[in-house]
Amino acid sequence: MPSTYLSLHYHLVFSTKNREPLILPAWRARLHEYLGGTVRGLGGIPEEVGGVADHVHLLVGLKATHGLADFMRELKKCSSMWVHDEWGRPPFAWQEGYAAFTVSPTAREAVRGYIRNQEEHHRAKSSREELIEMLRAAGVAYDPSYFD
Repeated sequence: MPSTYLSLHYHLVFSTKNREPLILPAWRARLHEYLGGTVRGLGGIPEEVGGVADHVHLLVGLKATHGLADFMRELKKCSSMWVHDEWGRPPFAWQEGYAAFTVSPTAREAVRGYIRNQEEHHRAKSSREELIEMLRAAGVAYDPSYFD
């Protein structure tokens, strides 16, 4: 085979520090746009970006040359700096760590819908409950003390 073909899609989730509701409705859409632009700037493909006051979800396509940890470090660093510069919110910070789930091509549309409907989804479920469910469904071991 003379070429390489990949389908590397990730559902990424990360929270504000201490899951504080710092992402205000007045600038939430702009943050989501900025995150998508940053993904593009890092060589990825932003397929969907959404979230609520205390966390964000992204569906992104990455290249084989991307290192997920490096990608996430840059995405969080750039977006945190943007919030400080644009909105004058020095106390803003992302929580350490993130969740990343691989997404099959057949599941991408469902994940897009899930991300688009975050506001509605979180009327009934906290971000903590949501993430624990996602981790369990994916069979990811986790330390419950990180959720206290």
